[in-house]
Amino acid sequence: MIIYDLCCENGHRFEGWFQSATDYDSQQERLLVCCPQCDIHVVKRVPSAVAIGSHHVEESHHESAHTKSGASTAMMPAGTQVMAMYRQLVQEMVNKCEDVGQSFVEEARKIHYKEAPERPIRGNATEEECEALGEEGIAILRLANINESELN
Repeated sequence: MIIYDLCCENGHRFEGWFQSATDYDSQQERLLVCCPQCDIHVVKRVPSAVAIGSHHVEESHHESAHTKSGASTAMMPAGTQVMAMYRQLVQEMVNKCEDVGQSFVEEARKIHYKEAPERPIRGNATEEECEALGEEGIAILRLANINESELN
């Protein structure tokens, strides 16, 4: 599962969840991707605040549509509900992603450039490596390191 940050030509930011990059491209070509606010089909991928969290976006004219940092926003349940949801998300990723360890950056590039089969992976990367992947247009989701034993 790939999560893309998307933006319509009216500046509305939102997330899209896709099975793969190919699935996103296919849905985009068939005009199935549209803005949930204005229903426009002119949508593009934008850098994820999660993947490049140290970058800051200049204020835009559409400040009400997103925060000053450019990150998507959402109402979240409080306290233990958030932790339970986070544990569930991480557990799903642990269960469904191949652990490539220290080879994450190399393997992510191979998948992106179609030199390796497309599949969900997880592993380790430095902040600089994550920024470089983002600059190449490779969408990633950065999570804190969590011991699998802490998820139960």
